[in-house]
Amino acid sequence: MKPLFIVIEGIDGCGKTTQIELLKNRFKSNNQKVIETAEPTDGPIGSLIRNIMKGRIQTDQSTIAALFAADRLDHINNPVNGMLKKREEGYNIICSRYYFSKYAFQSEYVPIEWLVSMNSLSKNYIQADYTFYINVDPKVCIERISTGRSEIEMYENIDKLTKTHEAFLKHFKDHGEGENIHLIDGHQSIEAISDEIWGIVGAG
Repeated sequence: MKPLFIVIEGIDGCGKTTQIELLKNRFKSNNQKVIETAEPTDGPIGSLIRNIMKGRIQTDQSTIAALFAADRLDHINNPVNGMLKKREEGYNIICSRYYFSKYAFQSEYVPIEWLVSMNSLSKNYIQADYTFYINVDPKVCIERISTGRSEIEMYENIDKLTKTHEAFLKHFKDHGEGENIHLIDGHQSIEAISDEIWGIVGAG
């Protein structure tokens, strides 16, 4: 089997981190090579984005969108640890967030046509075999964030999470042609969510 590229999407507080870890362990238990990665990355562009998200650096939304696109291209093509290189080495890749996150988070501030165009090169380089959206009520997510975090990022408030959740669903519908997108009920138990995701991946 060729290595898989799997994207886990969802608003903050939906449980992505837990599900990524469980999915990674499923691959390992089957003696398959797997890596976990995320956007923004830990590279220089991604580090700059993280500082912006934490409010340490001030800039405008169009600049943030352009930085995310640049970080994604480095994430794909970096000759040392880029996703294309890792896939050539036989690794299944599980990525927290990809271009649909940018459509959802940033289309409130910049034209969606610009975002889609700017990310088209990334899509041409590597498109997800599976995109899973962990579908959780934003009110539940904000409760989890409020009780589990000591530091809140710029997009982590109920109004923004609600708009982002609605935007995810809209952009999956409007720009999801040819994408293998699965909406997963995130109100299930952790184990049930993991079983559902693995059932789809394993069946594929």
